[in-house]
Amino acid sequence: MADIKVTLKRSGIGRDKYFTKVLQGLGLRRLNQTVTLKDTPEIRGMIVKVSHLVAVED
Repeated sequence: MADIKVTLKRSGIGRDKYFTKVLQGLGLRRLNQTVTLKDTPEIRGMIVKVSHLVAVED
């Protein structure tokens, strides 16, 4: 399986708690933090939910 890099570009502060929980699930805690994750349908679904807050590199 391939890996994808996800970077937090906008804060979850002031958003619904749902979005902050998804960010925590992705392992993102600080702005401009980048995590490398496995490219699975579950991870892709989480990224779609917070696509307005993150940047993705394949």
